[in-house]
Amino acid sequence: MFVIVPVKFCYPGEQKKHPPLHFFLKKGKKAADIYNARNKSIIMKGKGMDFFTAGVSDNLFSATSNQYAGMETLANQALSSGINRYMAKDYEGAARDFSRAFGLSPYSDFAYDATKYTAMAYKALGKPEKAIKAYERAINVNPTDDRLQLEKGNLLFGQERYGEAIEAYEEAVRLYDDSNNRFSLGQAYLKTERFSDAENQFSKIIRSGGEGARNGYFGMGQAYKAQGRTNEAIGQFERALSVDSDFYEAYAEMGYTYADAGMMDKAEAVKNDLEHKDSSNAFLLNSYIGKMTPPKIMFAYADSTFRYFMAPRSPVSALDDYLVNAGAEKTLSISFQFNKEMDRESVEDIFNWNIQRSTQSAPGQRYNYGLGVPDTEINFPQRPISIYYDEKQFTATLRFTIRQNDSATGTIDPSHIVFAFNGQDADGNAMDANYDQFMGFSGSF
Repeated sequence: MFVIVPVKFCYPGEQKKHPPLHFFLKKGKKAADIYNARNKSIIMKGKGMDFFTAGVSDNLFSATSNQYAGMETLANQALSSGINRYMAKDYEGAARDFSRAFGLSPYSDFAYDATKYTAMAYKALGKPEKAIKAYERAINVNPTDDRLQLEKGNLLFGQERYGEAIEAYEEAVRLYDDSNNRFSLGQAYLKTERFSDAENQFSKIIRSGGEGARNGYFGMGQAYKAQGRTNEAIGQFERALSVDSDFYEAYAEMGYTYADAGMMDKAEAVKNDLEHKDSSNAFLLNSYIGKMTPPKIMFAYADSTFRYFMAPRSPVSALDDYLVNAGAEKTLSISFQFNKEMDRESVEDIFNWNIQRSTQSAPGQRYNYGLGVPDTEINFPQRPISIYYDEKQFTATLRFTIRQNDSATGTIDPSHIVFAFNGQDADGNAMDANYDQFMGFSGSF
């Protein structure tokens, strides 16, 4: 007959969520079937044994302990080898070693690390599905380890598979109700616009009290921000900072919230304050402010062939000598400077530009200073004939044709010709309504 003595140990540092394996003493084939399905076994062959004496039991326990110790040593060696391979960027070899480490000692204290490293190696190889399967294998062995569910959720979250991530996070919370698990679940709810569910998670974190409450206020601020509730969001970030004044992510999130609301001056103020505290977050915020800042026409270059600074009722021939001839046509240009990278297709679309005489009502703003348009005034083209956008300099050069009248007496007011642009920047932002037009008399407006 066969006697099975399966043993599971509670290794040092195991938390209550990782229950120790129990010592079982069974006999016969049935016991062997049960144990062999779950763990390595020691099979003792004997005759007529209905029980163990204390000495035999001690010997078996010692033998089993030695076997587990040997397996753990091999697993530790495989883990170390995997780390060396990973550092050498041999991700295939690292994945094999980490997987082997887990297989040799799936219940050891470092089995979690072996699984996490396996997933990291597969991610480095661009094989996220294998990384997910590594966590699923570990979960099958250790179904009560919430950390595995959390890491699986994080991996799915990174793949933008938010529905599956939510399932993993919910299971992590069920297994172990703590702030980190709830915060991750709340973040996934935000990604799927389940704002009420997200707020519920963050509220529970806040009610838990202590320094961890800062994350609850932070998450609540993010939830309000996502719903466009700017003032409430800012209030939550400020409460997070009242718990932890060094919580620089909350400072940065305030800046993002102001930028999203178009309050660029306040976003800049937060960024300037953050530069003295956390340069990394300040850099990221500065980039985001640049991304969200609406594009502007800053000025026109003075060397443009269209002399936009000339006074009202100037002779057309003053723009170019060729225009002294009756009925002559001349193509001129004007170059504008934008404050940021623009969308080339948008800028070079002639229908996004409009050229006309100024109708502004402010003093001195109207065409010919509002004194009327004489019969000699030439007609100005409404659209340019072409535009060239320089993506390195953020400049747009418009070309258009001017025609002298048939009596060669044409006049024009270049300083009150308005150039208006209705396009977008490279980030998809529409033009700043206060800087989407230009005329020589007043500049950008």
